[in-house]
Amino acid sequence: MVSIGPEALGRIFEVPFQDSDVTAIRTTLTEGTDPQVVAQVAELLRRFSVLIEVNKTVGKSISLDEMLPHLIEVIAEVLHADRATLFLHDDRSGELFSRVVQGDNVNEIRIRDDSGVAGAVFTTGHTLIIPDAYADTRFSPETDKQTGYRTRNILCVPIRNRDRAVIGIAQVLNKTNGGFSDADATLLDAITTQAAAALEHARFVEELEKAHRDEVIMLEVGGAISGDLDLDSLLEKIMHATTMLTSAERSTLFIHDPETGELWSRVAQGAERKEIRLPSYGGLAGAAFTSGETLNIVDAYADARFDPEFDRQTGFKTRSILCMPLADRLGQPIGVMQVLNKVDGPFTALDETRLKAFSAQAAVALENAKLFQDVLQLKNYNEGILKSLSNGVVTMDSEFVVTKINEAALRILGHLEEDLVGRPVAQVFGNANNWIVKSLDYVSKTGATDYHADADLMREDGSMISVNLTVAPLLDIDANPIGFLLVFEDLTREKRIRVTMSRYLAKEVVDKLLESDEDAFLASSQQATVLFSDIRHFARITETLGADETVHMLNTYFTAMVDVVLRHGGILDKYIGDAIMAVFGAPLVVPRDADNAVAASIEMVRALERFNLQRTSSGLEPIEVGIGISTGDVVAGSIGTTKRMDYTVIGESVNLAARLEGANKHYGTSVLVSDTTISQMKSALSWREIDLMRVTGTNKLVSVFEPLDCYPEAVRANLNRVRGAYQKGVRLYRQRQWNEAPFYFEQVLARCPNDTPSQLYINRCRYYLDEPPGEDWDGVWILH
Repeated sequence: MVSIGPEALGRIFEVPFQDSDVTAIRTTLTEGTDPQVVAQVAELLRRFSVLIEVNKTVGKSISLDEMLPHLIEVIAEVLHADRATLFLHDDRSGELFSRVVQGDNVNEIRIRDDSGVAGAVFTTGHTLIIPDAYADTRFSPETDKQTGYRTRNILCVPIRNRDRAVIGIAQVLNKTNGGFSDADATLLDAITTQAAAALEHARFVEELEKAHRDEVIMLEVGGAISGDLDLDSLLEKIMHATTMLTSAERSTLFIHDPETGELWSRVAQGAERKEIRLPSYGGLAGAAFTSGETLNIVDAYADARFDPEFDRQTGFKTRSILCMPLADRLGQPIGVMQVLNKVDGPFTALDETRLKAFSAQAAVALENAKLFQDVLQLKNYNEGILKSLSNGVVTMDSEFVVTKINEAALRILGHLEEDLVGRPVAQVFGNANNWIVKSLDYVSKTGATDYHADADLMREDGSMISVNLTVAPLLDIDANPIGFLLVFEDLTREKRIRVTMSRYLAKEVVDKLLESDEDAFLASSQQATVLFSDIRHFARITETLGADETVHMLNTYFTAMVDVVLRHGGILDKYIGDAIMAVFGAPLVVPRDADNAVAASIEMVRALERFNLQRTSSGLEPIEVGIGISTGDVVAGSIGTTKRMDYTVIGESVNLAARLEGANKHYGTSVLVSDTTISQMKSALSWREIDLMRVTGTNKLVSVFEPLDCYPEAVRANLNRVRGAYQKGVRLYRQRQWNEAPFYFEQVLARCPNDTPSQLYINRCRYYLDEPPGEDWDGVWILH
């Protein structure tokens, strides 16, 4: 019998067992006991105490961070090994992982579940005892090279749960007193079997806690991003949350811009650039966006789609990348999440799952923020339109309560915004402007638009202004009535001037008029140049064309002619049937009014040539015009009634310009200019004097000229060649040399057979030869 003393027996349950404990037990055995038996008993007791120590270790904590390092320490000590590692299997990532203590931190190690000796044991479920690690092809010496450690022998056993399923492996390296034995393998198997249930339980608890933490984080982040409608702020929050959820160094959220076909991000966390743009097909982000697939890249530089240029510019080193596309509610791609450099290794399947769950929330938040931004931009756009309008706009709801009023309306009505918004229309306009309330009542009942022209509106201060008012129903996008709209057009002096004169003057001239301190539209006597233009044979043309075609032709013709007048600084005074009256020098006087009028007439002739080319190409008859220009004193101002006034000029020069326009038919010319106009001109043009005339009803002698620049180039060249002969002929004619003068006019006709003025002078010479005028004849032809 073997007897063991109470002190030695008590030591069995004290951990750990040391050599001195074994010696104490051995001394209690009888001297006749076989020494081998004594050694076996002591070894059994020691191993039994190890299992008790393991049981206490796994029972103390349910944290893998505490349990794994402690078990590893026990295993290495019991098996007299230099190092030990205990790996558990991660089914989601297909990896074996362990936890090691490094200073104050517990770090995680992960390897593939089919690599090396550990992978071989896990996949086969068989224990391996390797006496020479470097002689075994399953051993990878790379780790030894990196750490400087030398692995000699290895013992590796599978860890099985109660169902005998392999859930991990235990591996010990370099037994200190020889090689590993089958007994060591048995002991290690017993230890792992004892600890397996606790390890599974601890892992289950850890995953529950992690899932709870992730859920809390997702709820917090989801709540934070769902309530943020500012796009810039939202981007920052999403990227911060993405970085935290995946334990990464940096993340970027790219949004697709369908107008440019680019992916952009306003914020790159940790980078200096405020906005990044790249083609929607470029790089890994573009690949994820176009394919709609998640990309998990373990080594960025080994992937041909990765562009290292950004790293070179910033000094950042990209190792691993996780790219996940974002889709809207309809499944259409709207962006990409890109996460860089997981802190403790490559991105895992769990990271993909978390990011996918979070990306769904992020996509909804982005859509909401973009929708809010679009609405805000539309609101600002509409506000800008209302603010920019010169017309006053007032909106009200279906209960006739004012909801919106722009700045122009406040100025017209003479109110502050707080005095009007939220008040019923009856209080706003009251008895003084009750006609507006009646108009609203009419629109409400009929659904029609009501218009009031040149109506009197009493302002808040009691003053009266003239307005045009449009009252209309306010409709939604489905044409359902939602309220009413008032549009006020201010007809006070400045507004009336701008509206009226913009029909006759270029905008620049109108602006200058309004900037001047003096009222340019009050009646005044001043010098101006007047231009008349009229279509020849208009009555015959209208009979040929008919009413519709005549109106169309006039509109096209007037547009071309008036544009020329306005370009040269003139104003359109009025249309008189098919005639145009334009004024240069009123209401504003410029130094070159006469030059501008003549230049306008020449360009009008050329514009008519282009106009006739279009007509003849359409099979229509070309038209002819005559233009008369005269300069002199006129009376200029607004003439009419208080309700309808027009700015115009009257006077002798106006009448003369009209007569000269008509005289073109007699002389066969297009443009006739009085000598008063030429005397005011500064431009050097080619002229020829057409005649001296005294207009019926006046005694004023007028010398009339024709600008040769209005002719086509070939005709103008010929007229310039014979201009000397023409002038000599005119001089002889006025000297009563009616026999000699025709010779020179015939020289002109030789080059210009259709020159009507030369033919007229020849006819006059023949007439005066037969019927000479009196001695008081001054060379003037009376124009009837």
